Amino acid sequence: MLGSGFPSSLPDGIMKNKGVESMNILITARKTTVKDSFKERVEKKLAKFDRFFDNATANVVVTNERDRETVEITIQSMGMFFRAEKTTADRIDSLESVTDSLMKQIIRNKTKLQKRLRSSAFVEPIADEPFYEEENAHVAKVKTFPVKPMTIEEAILQMNLIGHTFFMFRNAESGEINVVYSRRNGDYGLLVPEAE
Repeated sequence: MLGSGFPSSLPDGIMKNKGVESMNILITARKTTVKDSFKERVEKKLAKFDRFFDNATANVVVTNERDRETVEITIQSMGMFFRAEKTTADRIDSLESVTDSLMKQIIRNKTKLQKRLRSSAFVEPIADEPFYEEENAHVAKVKTFPVKPMTIEEAILQMNLIGHTFFMFRNAESGEINVVYSRRNGDYGLLVPEAE
C-alpha cells in the first residue's frame, strides 16, 4: 500500500516506490480529489522510470476542469527536467498517455542522455516497452537579434505583435534574459533563469 512503511519525515503526498533507489513522487490535486487506487496506478507507472534515474523526484499534478482530466508529470533528476502533460475525458487515459509521452522523450533522446542517466538505463530493454525511433536534433535556422531591456508587459505585447508563441528579452527590472510564452489556456508564462 502507498504510504505504509515509509519514514514519517516525508511530507504528505510524497511516496516512495518499492526498492532502495526509487523515485520520490509528489501528487497534487487541483479542483479534484485523488483516490488511493489512482495513486497506486501512478506509482506503478512511474516505477518503470526508476531504471533511468538516481535521486529523482516526480511531481504529478492532476486537474479536473468540467469533463476534462489533465495529468501533468515533471521528473527532475540531476538538474534535468522531463515534462509531459495530457488532457482527456478520463484520468486513467491521461495518465497512460502522459507516461507514454515521457518514455518516448527519453528513448528518442537516448544517445544524448546516456551520459546523464543511470549507466544501466539503456542496457536491457523492458519487454513491454514499445520501440521508439531515436530523434536527431537538427537546427534548421539560427536567428540573431538585439535583446533590449523591457518590462514583462512590453515583451508580451512584442510577442503578440510578431505573432510568436514565445519571446526572449532582457528584463528591465532584473537585467537578466527572460522568455515570455503563451500558454494553451490563453494565459502567459515567464521563464526566469536560476543558478544551480
